[in-house]
Amino acid sequence: MPNFQLTDRVAIVTGASRGLGSAIAEGLVEHGARVVLSSRKQEDLDQEAGRINARWGDRAVAVAAHAGREVDLQNLVEQTMVRFGRIDILVNNAGTNPYFGSTLEAPSTAWDKTFEVNLRGYFLLTKLVYRTWMAEHGGAVLNIASSGGLRPSLGLGVYDVTKAGVVMLTRQLAREIGGTVRVNCIAPGLFKTRFAEALWGNPEILDRVLASNPMGRIGDPPEIAGAAVFLVSDAASYVNGQVLVIDGGGAEPA
Repeated sequence: MPNFQLTDRVAIVTGASRGLGSAIAEGLVEHGARVVLSSRKQEDLDQEAGRINARWGDRAVAVAAHAGREVDLQNLVEQTMVRFGRIDILVNNAGTNPYFGSTLEAPSTAWDKTFEVNLRGYFLLTKLVYRTWMAEHGGAVLNIASSGGLRPSLGLGVYDVTKAGVVMLTRQLAREIGGTVRVNCIAPGLFKTRFAEALWGNPEILDRVLASNPMGRIGDPPEIAGAAVFLVSDAASYVNGQVLVIDGGGAEPA
């Protein structure tokens, strides 16, 4: 029988104060994990941890960290180890997209910021978690990319390039450390999150996405949680280096 239970396991989820990160974190808690929620703002994290704990008991704690700053990520790992003594699951979900427009017109500052959070941060935190716990004890890493990392989209070129990097980082690490740590990736399409509101809140973009989606709608954050739980659980014990697209069946990117 497939085992989706995560009892006694500890997870770090970045970008967890809302949206997809919040939904994933709650899905892990629902299946027995204790979860460290992380994002930039402590106040938002405390509110989200309180919401989860009110429903599921004392299962979530909040540690603020800038996803692109190594010193913050080091503190995140250290605080997790102090509190729980282990890190079995890492969900790299933090993301930013400060620029919309032609790729070659993007300011270098926007390029650098997007890479800092969306790709460099994933690399740094995975390395820290691996060296601190997973290299010896094993674990599962789940990277959140985007369907835009698999095919180009108008106006999102810089963001999409970073997400393509996340896909390759996933496959490369799965090849290098997959005997000890499984590394997989989810590539979401358009979901109704605050992060993506500039897309689904634009009637022209939304109509284009819905017209190419056989389900005729965009995703709701809780709909990503089941796939995340599967990929970090023992039910996926032979799944490594894979990219699972969750977009309702082939919706074209915005």
